[in-house]
Amino acid sequence: MLLGGGDWDSQAFQWFAKKAGYGHILILRASGDGEGGREMFAEMAGVASVSTILFTDRAASTDPRVLAAIAKADGIFLAGGDQAKYVRFWQGTPVARALDAHVAAGKPIAGTSAGLAVLGGTAYGAMDGGSIDSFRALSDPMGDAVTLVRDFLHMPHLAHVVTDTHFNQRDRLGRLIAFVAKARASGDPQAIGLGVDEKGALCVDADGQAVYRGPANTHAWLVQPQGVPALVPGKPLDWANIRITGIAPGGTIDLDTLAVPRPAFVGTAKVVAGKLIDAPLPPGGHWSLAIHGGAGVIPRGALTPERERAYRAGLNAALAAGSAVLAKGGTSLDAVEAAVRVLEDDPHFNAGRGAVFDAEGKNQLDAAIMDGATLRAGAVAGVGTTKNPVMLARAVMEHSRHVLLSGAGADQFAREQGVEQVDPAYFRTDKRWQEYLSWKRDEEHAALDPTHRYGTVGAVARDQRGHLAAATSTGGLTGKRWGRIGDTPIIGAGTYAMDKTCAVSATGTGEFFIRQVAARQVCDRIQWRAQDVATAASATIGEVGEIGGDGGLIAMDGDGHIAFAMNSDGMYRGSVSDDQSPRTAIYAGETDVGRRPE
Repeated sequence: MLLGGGDWDSQAFQWFAKKAGYGHILILRASGDGEGGREMFAEMAGVASVSTILFTDRAASTDPRVLAAIAKADGIFLAGGDQAKYVRFWQGTPVARALDAHVAAGKPIAGTSAGLAVLGGTAYGAMDGGSIDSFRALSDPMGDAVTLVRDFLHMPHLAHVVTDTHFNQRDRLGRLIAFVAKARASGDPQAIGLGVDEKGALCVDADGQAVYRGPANTHAWLVQPQGVPALVPGKPLDWANIRITGIAPGGTIDLDTLAVPRPAFVGTAKVVAGKLIDAPLPPGGHWSLAIHGGAGVIPRGALTPERERAYRAGLNAALAAGSAVLAKGGTSLDAVEAAVRVLEDDPHFNAGRGAVFDAEGKNQLDAAIMDGATLRAGAVAGVGTTKNPVMLARAVMEHSRHVLLSGAGADQFAREQGVEQVDPAYFRTDKRWQEYLSWKRDEEHAALDPTHRYGTVGAVARDQRGHLAAATSTGGLTGKRWGRIGDTPIIGAGTYAMDKTCAVSATGTGEFFIRQVAARQVCDRIQWRAQDVATAASATIGEVGEIGGDGGLIAMDGDGHIAFAMNSDGMYRGSVSDDQSPRTAIYAGETDVGRRPE
């Protein structure tokens, strides 16, 4: 039984208990404790017993008592944790041979998460101590971080299979393709991939016929590329014709012929220069996008009709750029970057071109981006020659081992990465320059534009695969001194994203958002207090206000529900989703539209 991690499917466990004759179930694990045994005993109603052996070193793999327990077991369950420990503790030992003999005798074995990872003929061992994500794996499938293990366990029907778990939830399709690529290039030209979503289970009978069980909108994923890719260490993957088949609950697969009689979806993807393209989408995926262009004192009538039209046009252009990505099945990460780039290029907003000036009459730009599927993040602060700081933030995330770069070093990194550079004069607009001159004449009473007091832009999105992302960009405060950095590039303060929980982008007096860890606070309220996204966003802004801060934020939960919260008189904002046309708003009290809880 191949489980995708997370909660257990009760039907699958009853299937396993029946295959084990309702006898003695043995849990093997290399981390955690025995609590899972009690839960499993309750889940598998009617089994004789459930016991656990916890391995802490390799020596236990030759212990006669351990081998006797394995021989006695009617069913064996490999728990989650760290698959590298299974490899180090068991490979080439009597335990590995005993597990092979257990299955050869017709008795069932199951694995979840790390336990499933080691059941394939080729296993991802995570031997470097980490867990590689899709981006890094596709960037260098022959790299040291793609640690594949052969000749470990020998399960029927899985000799040429590489397995993966927590599949769609952690965006692992790309890395499974990379695993298969390396397996084929390393001597197994028949290697294929089999991924299982969280809460799902593939129940495999002795003849190789398997049924997928799990909640709605989860799947097993069959990855069948054509040919053997030409891999070069240090270079990204290029591979065409990768057939991907989804198996929904109740669907079947023959693991010997790889026939899937009733696929939930089928498509052919490709990888170009390490980027996965045209991967098929599971049915029923919703997408949502929300943006903001900063908060301020914006009572109705504060803007001329021409300026209001210009702001709404800019917001609509950003919504169009982001929604074009999402509607075609693109990633939330690509969508928030696309939307923020448009706002950075629009001189009406305080980000990129049109940014405010610091005390020395320079434009110093900050930005951040975060991927909710992997919790990877990148940020930059105080850059002065990079046209689109959000692109540089993404480059930091994807092409460095760091999260935050600043100043001249960040601009140097941008040049090395080929991120477009401009003369600093590009960012200047007459309006912002006049604001700076006014500030310089009278710092205490400068006539700054109150309608754009907190000039930041940002976007949050959910894509059709259910992944969240957030991005934020700003020029900061007019007249800022001493290399001041606000909340925008501080992950958890002005920008945050976590799949299944929330994505947030903030705008306002950054020092207060930092002190309240505002963006992460919204997520924590959803995750730990079970608040809906609107309540969590409003309460967080309330906390910011309690210590003297002003501004607003946009937030989105794991289902794509959107919330706008502010304690200022307005915020430039907008939203669009697969079932809602683009809508913009500026003033406090103006109707906000986004995907709402039903």
